[in-house]
Amino acid sequence: MEIMVVVAIIGLVTAVTLIQFSGNKRDTQLDEEAERMEALFSYVREQAELQTRDYGLRIDDRKYSFVVFDVIGDEWRAADEDDSLREREFPDTIVPQVVVEGRKIVLDSREKKIKDFSPHVLIFANGDISSFEVTLRRQGTENLKDSARLYTDEQSNVLLLLPGQEEQKNPPIRSAAVR
Repeated sequence: MEIMVVVAIIGLVTAVTLIQFSGNKRDTQLDEEAERMEALFSYVREQAELQTRDYGLRIDDRKYSFVVFDVIGDEWRAADEDDSLREREFPDTIVPQVVVEGRKIVLDSREKKIKDFSPHVLIFANGDISSFEVTLRRQGTENLKDSARLYTDEQSNVLLLLPGQEEQKNPPIRSAAVR
């Protein structure tokens, strides 16, 4: 009887271990990077509304950062007064693709002699956002199902699709109370 109990326990532990290792393997680094970008976008949108300032997102093939419009200098500049908006690098094997207002943006990280802070995506002081889509994927992967996608819908909601998730057919309508 004792031997049967021991065999049953070993079988149960083995089954649980197999289920955990054979389950759906997630790319946690890609998920975390996409979730971080979504959280930063929500934060910047909130800051834009609270401070009544225009912000923007600059992105290239290796890094991204948020910029702010300086009304006194009449120019875009780095948002260096807030450390959470600092420049961030993508992990080495993650490749971004950006579409703004329906046009694919050519991302280039080569150093320019003139420091240009013009943003690709605009976050206006009233909370509106220019239409965009940022797709993060692993280098060498072309399958969109293995990509994370951060984008805006028709109501200027910022939505995130992680790898394997399906796009909602009827997303919720943005209202003044919910952002």
